[in-house]
Amino acid sequence: MKHTIKSIPESERPYEKCLRFGAEHLTDSELLAIILRTGFQGENSLNLARSVLERCSYQKGLLGLTHMTVSELMEIKGIGKVKAVQLLCIGELSKRISAAMPKPSPVFTSPEEIAAMYMERMRHKEQEELLLLLFNTKNKLIQEVFLTKGTVNASLVSPREIFLEALKYHAVSIVLIHNHPSGDPNPSKEDLLITKRISEAGAMLGISLLDHLIIGDNIYTSLKRRGCIE
Repeated sequence: MKHTIKSIPESERPYEKCLRFGAEHLTDSELLAIILRTGFQGENSLNLARSVLERCSYQKGLLGLTHMTVSELMEIKGIGKVKAVQLLCIGELSKRISAAMPKPSPVFTSPEEIAAMYMERMRHKEQEELLLLLFNTKNKLIQEVFLTKGTVNASLVSPREIFLEALKYHAVSIVLIHNHPSGDPNPSKEDLLITKRISEAGAMLGISLLDHLIIGDNIYTSLKRRGCIE
């Protein structure tokens, strides 16, 4: 005979506690007991939940549960395939919820910080890609916009498109960043022309071009530091 939540005194039942006080007032084992629903011969689901949290191999508690495999879970008495899969899915859901939470926007104070964030992402690309970074008054990154892929030249980079994006997100300053697949971050004539055009257009709109970074093979160039941006 399986022992269910109903084998627990009513005042201590996780279901009733959840309805009366809210899920946030339940312990980890009580929350898990509701998911498990039933225990096994001689043990109710609450005791089984405690056993699961105690037996987590990576680390005791809920964090350990997210690292357990189906076979490891099934080694716990009272956990069969169905319960093991349920627990595995609960762990995966918690990871996905955590991943979906909004991350704090980074604040950049130097070209080095921007290059550090984008170096590994862009240095190995086989084609040139141009990104637009939009910032607020505190130099906090508020949006990243992909502009173009392929050879970056002045005819393909539209100041109008760039500043429409900046106005859309209420940015007060911008940074351009693109890669050189050759690994050499030295600017071409086109790079310098693009930088000059965007800087001048931004000055007219009151939106500053803070920098234009060129990413090479584990090295970068800041056109601001080269004196190409006033």
